Amino acid sequence: MKITLIVEGKTEKAFLPYLRNFLEIRLSNNKPKLDANPYNGRIPTGEKLKRVVQMLLRGQHPSDHIIALTDGYTGSQPPDFQDAADAKSKMRQWVGDEPRFHPHVAHHDFEAWLLPYWAFIQNMAGHNKKAPPGKPETVNHNNPPAYRIKEIFEIGKCRDSYVKPRDAGRILRNNDLTVAINACPELKSFVNTIIKVCGEEIIN
Repeated sequence: MKITLIVEGKTEKAFLPYLRNFLEIRLSNNKPKLDANPYNGRIPTGEKLKRVVQMLLRGQHPSDHIIALTDGYTGSQPPDFQDAADAKSKMRQWVGDEPRFHPHVAHHDFEAWLLPYWAFIQNMAGHNKKAPPGKPETVNHNNPPAYRIKEIFEIGKCRDSYVKPRDAGRILRNNDLTVAINACPELKSFVNTIIKVCGEEIIN
């Protein structure tokens, strides 16, 4: 099983090694080959996304499934997406009727999936600033999760700002990904898509 993930480049470096480690254990009898198709910045939209998906499915070494992972908050004004459901709907519409394509969203951005590890983030930053209130994936567009983590780093004793490939990797390396999966429905849905297409039992 070959699965290609269309992702932002920094997300690939920060997240995919730990996702692969998680799946190595979870899918011990049916491990997929996870390939990344990274973009420096946001992933393609509209007709370009459709062309990329078709190329990956029909190329010399075709993928069995394609998963696109975008941030719900892209920084565009006006916003590209109203919410995660709108983002997935638009990606599905752009690509068309292709059952091997699976759109997913980090709502509002990838760093929402790091917020369940706030105590560890506090230790890294050297500051006891309280965690953002509410469920991780509900932290809002006006002050998204990436900004929250950047802020605690910059006011803390570490004397450095948050750098996604370096610091997200450290957070995930030292913590159980299951904690974030259970706290973040969009992350669970993303992981379950991979598990499901591999024919294994999904995480409830």
